Amino acid sequence: MSDTPPSLAEFRHFREKMNEAILNAGNLHIKRFFALDTRAYEAGALDVKTKELLGLVASLVLRCDDCITYHTVRCREEGVTDDELFDAFSVALVVGGSIVIPHLRRAVARLEELPSA
Repeated sequence: MSDTPPSLAEFRHFREKMNEAILNAGNLHIKRFFALDTRAYEAGALDVKTKELLGLVASLVLRCDDCITYHTVRCREEGVTDDELFDAFSVALVVGGSIVIPHLRRAVARLEELPSA
């Protein structure tokens, strides 16, 4: 197995294909969870940009590479700058410890595939 993650295009294709398959299975509990996940990142007391940064920090601490990719992309889409991202990365590193470093590397590698904010 390779340490090289799939390209961003491959990640997006797989995620969309599998989400469609999961939701088409018709399980009400899964559909509700997916809807809750979507709604949690909508603007509320916190703006979307802040919520995506929170999602990214949590994903780094939990070491979920798919989630790290998703939230890194969403952060960029919300206009998060490199300085803001690296500030969030530093929080994740302090909270999660050195085990976060490999996932931090993957997040930075994803940034190289995305346009700057």
